[in-house]
Amino acid sequence: MTPDSANTAPADPVAAAAAAAVPLPDSEAGSLHELVLKSLDDDQAQEIVSIPLEGKSSIADHMVIASGRSTRQVAAMAQKLAERIKHGGFGHVRIEGLPAADWVLVDAGDVVIHLFRPEVRTFYNLERMWAFGDSLGEA
Repeated sequence: MTPDSANTAPADPVAAAAAAAVPLPDSEAGSLHELVLKSLDDDQAQEIVSIPLEGKSSIADHMVIASGRSTRQVAAMAQKLAERIKHGGFGHVRIEGLPAADWVLVDAGDVVIHLFRPEVRTFYNLERMWAFGDSLGEA
């Protein structure tokens, strides 16, 4: 276990409870996007953000960014997400970065998911890079 992964308890339980009460970004019922958001929410991902990419990029329709409290949680979320996508009938996904699990990319075709440890997410700041001045659909 690394020093970064040892502290899995939230520093402020009141703030953690308030963050948990924030609704998920909008998504179409039965869609891959909805499945991804629900899976991350079920696995207690933190700060789930969905960025619509339609008209901005041809790589995907949505980019979802979320944080896990430790490398172990990030890896588990990625693996469970891949299973849920497969069992949901959306095909196989490609996963990159799983051994280190500081930043894991899950490519599900129409939805690209980035899972980070909080420090790594802050460093790369993908939300700012992909927002292009738009307001983000934060959860």
